[in-house]
Amino acid sequence: MAENTEAEAVMSSRAHPTVAVLLGGPSAEREVSLSSGKECAAALRDEGFQVVELDAGPDLPARLAQIRPDVVFNALHGRWGEDGCVQGILEWMGIPYTHSGVLASSLAMDKARSKDVYRAAGLPIVESVLASRDEVGTRHVMPAPYVVKPNNEGSSVGVYLVMDGANTPPQLSDEMPETVMVETYAPGRELTTTVLGDRPLAVTDILTDGWYDYSAKYEVGGSRHVIPADIPDDIRDACYDYAVRAHNALGCRGMSRTDFRWDESRGIDGLILLETNTQPGMTPTSLSPEQAGFAGMSFGALCRWLVEDASCNR
Repeated sequence: MAENTEAEAVMSSRAHPTVAVLLGGPSAEREVSLSSGKECAAALRDEGFQVVELDAGPDLPARLAQIRPDVVFNALHGRWGEDGCVQGILEWMGIPYTHSGVLASSLAMDKARSKDVYRAAGLPIVESVLASRDEVGTRHVMPAPYVVKPNNEGSSVGVYLVMDGANTPPQLSDEMPETVMVETYAPGRELTTTVLGDRPLAVTDILTDGWYDYSAKYEVGGSRHVIPADIPDDIRDACYDYAVRAHNALGCRGMSRTDFRWDESRGIDGLILLETNTQPGMTPTSLSPEQAGFAGMSFGALCRWLVEDASCNR
């Protein structure tokens, strides 16, 4: 691709290309980003790159201008790093960067707008509404069972599950945003598929003792990943198809990961697309590196691939 050639030409201007790994930042997912970024930085050093770890703050443009990296590896998670904001800074500065661009990042982070894109692409989703935090705390805005989550955060931060028979609506934390998404609960198994470039890597079945929440995702032993998932071929193929279609419909670049719920009792009709993550976690317990490994790509090779895929105008 032309963008790849451009990025490689920029990197070839130095004997050892400099990669600035953006990590940390001010979002609710700061700690996960710090872990992801440090893992990626170490892998890229092993791959021969000169690496600078950069905790993203208000002085980010000035620090990037001082460092003058050949490429930015975006290991930020959550708002500002995953929603198009930092991508806009990098576009403005003309620095090639990894993962998705401004529009795709913004669309994927906004759950309501990404559902509009999925719906237009004919992808299976559950019903949902946007409501104020106060309204959700005073009445059931849809029949139970349902899920309440921030409209523009990821990693199961602030997720409330309201099951059948709940007498009262959920009492949301003050840390929840003023506007939240309420969606019909989709029962079944938790499946996920990573798309790298234009190809799906695998389907992982995520097993937990309860809800797949923040600690289940990121704490050692919080969940068990079965890869490849023990599912029928038509469900596997549908996961592949839906993940690639979601990736393309949103305009994602580099790597994305799409999450599903599958109700076995309903066959293919029980497969529901939940959301697409444009900045999949890169920690030791993360799903996308595991799927890359299953496909024959080491963690270092995955990080190198993302750097070599970097560009502007994404």
